[in-house]
Amino acid sequence: MKYNRQNEIITLISDNEIETQEDLSERLRSKGYMVTQATISRDIRELKLIKVAGAGGKYKYALPHHEENTISTKFRNLLIETVTGVDSANNIVVVKTCAGMAQGAAAAIDSMGRDDIVGSVAGDDTIIIVMRTNEAAGSLISDLRDIVGQ
Repeated sequence: MKYNRQNEIITLISDNEIETQEDLSERLRSKGYMVTQATISRDIRELKLIKVAGAGGKYKYALPHHEENTISTKFRNLLIETVTGVDSANNIVVVKTCAGMAQGAAAAIDSMGRDDIVGSVAGDDTIIIVMRTNEAAGSLISDLRDIVGQ
């Protein structure tokens, strides 16, 4: 439910000039989501939405723009030491790691702050990452291979 609601928020702010939490709440209710102000605030915080100047000087919600997907030296080193392979099938990226290291590698990937990652699941030695598009999957694979030297 939360995933669907947050995806709807992303769609709404991308397609409309949403200026207030109340506007967002009303639009979500019209789409069938029963939300409270606290839920909207939490979603805005989790999605890291920002306010940007819109038409006529009014401010609207938008996704943050990451000019470059950066990663700390600590997480970069963790990926270099633990990732053993990267592959994809359509918009799903599979990252193989040394045994027991998938959780740490997933945290490193999450720290990249990419908004084209829908979500990820880490097991013992494998991470499954769902990307928004096939192109985004290709971009992530390229970035990860650059980091780990594959």
